[in-house]
Amino acid sequence: MGCLVVAGCVALVVTMVGSVTGQDGRTASQEPVGLAPAPAATPEPVIQVYAARVRGLRGVFGVHTWIAVKPAAVTEYTVYEIIGWRLRWQDTALVVRHRAPDARWFGSEPEVIAEKRGAGVEELIARVDKAAHAYPWAGEYTMWPGPNSNTFTAWVLRAVPELEADLPPTAIGKDYSGAKLIGSAPSGKGFQLSLFGLLGLTGSSVEGLELNVLGLTFGLNPFDPALKLPLIGRVGPSRTFDTKVPEAKLKEAKAGRLADKPAL
Repeated sequence: MGCLVVAGCVALVVTMVGSVTGQDGRTASQEPVGLAPAPAATPEPVIQVYAARVRGLRGVFGVHTWIAVKPAAVTEYTVYEIIGWRLRWQDTALVVRHRAPDARWFGSEPEVIAEKRGAGVEELIARVDKAAHAYPWAGEYTMWPGPNSNTFTAWVLRAVPELEADLPPTAIGKDYSGAKLIGSAPSGKGFQLSLFGLLGLTGSSVEGLELNVLGLTFGLNPFDPALKLPLIGRVGPSRTFDTKVPEAKLKEAKAGRLADKPAL
C-alpha cells in the first residue's frame, strides 16, 4: 500500500512538472483570461485577489499571488505584487503598476481567490494601498519559506479581513511572519501560530483548520467545504464569492471616519 502511495505521488509530480515547465518564459502567454470586469464598463470599485502557478519546476509546489484594485470611475486596474527578481537591479521587490489583473502568469492561467465590488470597496482599496506600502520585507525575497510574493499578499489581506480571502495551500510563504509567533490568520480572521513559516497551525472561519509543515499546507475547511493538500491545492466544490461588503462593515467604516473628524 505504501509503495502505491509513493508511486502515485511520483506520477503526480512528473505530470505536474511537464505541465508547468513546458512554457518558455520569453514566449509564454501573458494574455488576460477574462476573469476581471472590463474597467471601462464597470464604474463601481473592484478588488480582486489572484493566484497562478509559478514558472518552472517551482510551479509543481507553489503559486504566485497578487492583488488588483480599480477605484470607482477609473478605467484601469492597479496591481500590487512582489516580484523577487526585481531586487537584482533595485532595492525593492514591491511592484505597483497598471496592468491586466487577470493576465496569465508566464503561461499559467490565474484563478480568483477573492473579490469585492460596489459600496464600501473604495475604503478597502485605500487600506490595501496603505498596507502594501507598509510591507516590511519589500527589500528581501526568499522563495522558501519566505518572505516572498505570498507573504506580501497575506500581509495585505490581514489588514483587510473584509476580503475574506482563503489563499490556496500552494501559496507557500503565506504563513511566514518573521519573528512573530502568534498572530491572525492570513485572511485576517481567526489565529495563527507560526515558527518562521516552517511549522504552524491556523484556525479561522475563512481558512478552516490548516497545518503547516516545512511550508507545506495540509488542511480541512468545513465552512467552505474543501480538503487542502500540498502540490494539488484545494480539493472541493468551486468557490462562490459574496462580492458585496457586509452592511455592518459599511456602518463600522463610516463610524470610524466620523470619529476621525475633528470637533468644530
